[in-house]
Amino acid sequence: MEQKPSVEGIGPEPARPTRLLDWLFTPAFLLAFGVTLLIFDPLQRLARLFGRRPQEAVAGVLQLCLVWTLRLCGTRLIVERDASVTPHTPYVLIANHQSMFDVPMFGALLFTNYPKYVSKRELSRWIPSISYNLRRGGNGLIDRGDRAQAERVIRELGRRSQERGVSVVIFPEGTRARSGAMGRFRRAGTLALLDATPKLDVVPVAIDGSWHLLAHNLFPIPFGVRVRIRFCSPLPRDPATEDTELFARSHEKIVATIRGWREEAGEGSVSR
Repeated sequence: MEQKPSVEGIGPEPARPTRLLDWLFTPAFLLAFGVTLLIFDPLQRLARLFGRRPQEAVAGVLQLCLVWTLRLCGTRLIVERDASVTPHTPYVLIANHQSMFDVPMFGALLFTNYPKYVSKRELSRWIPSISYNLRRGGNGLIDRGDRAQAERVIRELGRRSQERGVSVVIFPEGTRARSGAMGRFRRAGTLALLDATPKLDVVPVAIDGSWHLLAHNLFPIPFGVRVRIRFCSPLPRDPATEDTELFARSHEKIVATIRGWREEAGEGSVSR
């Protein structure tokens, strides 16, 4: 059956067939990934005794290590970062979302920007290291079935992030694009975040390829996946610029970037 393109014009990609190579390297990755989570859970709790920033630093190292474990599966990150996106600088980052691995990738690449995330609150339980960081690391936990609560949490997250000088990441799709097809960008949460952070410049972030890592729900992890990430030039905040315009420009940059990558690769998965 022919697959319909997504509403954003970035259609699904074909999943890679599994290979023997995938199965050979997946156990080593899963072991390393699980052990890393178990090790860093008590380390974060210990660091928290000395304050929020030590815990944030340990969480950053955790995310670096999680990205390193992906190398066991031959995963390659190709990162394009505009020179204006600098360390130790707070931003609002608006990004598309393809995989749970997007978060550690962003955390590793933005180590000194201390990114915080809008996340569904179900993830704040039972996952070693990750749940603790979501609860205690200054992130925003929302109930996706309660719009008023979600907007309230997002605004508070934005206010705290601007006050502390740390970055905040929001995924306007609201869920992962499991087949690489970009979903609709929902405006409400992002506009609430922008309204709460009038001093933070906006960085559109495009990511593509990470969805392949979960195409088979970890069994196996495809070997040799290439993930591309681009941190576009920051959009400055200007009283004359409406938040809706910043939202639209961010969306346009992300769509154009992914479309360009796929056309360059000749993948034929972009709807025209």
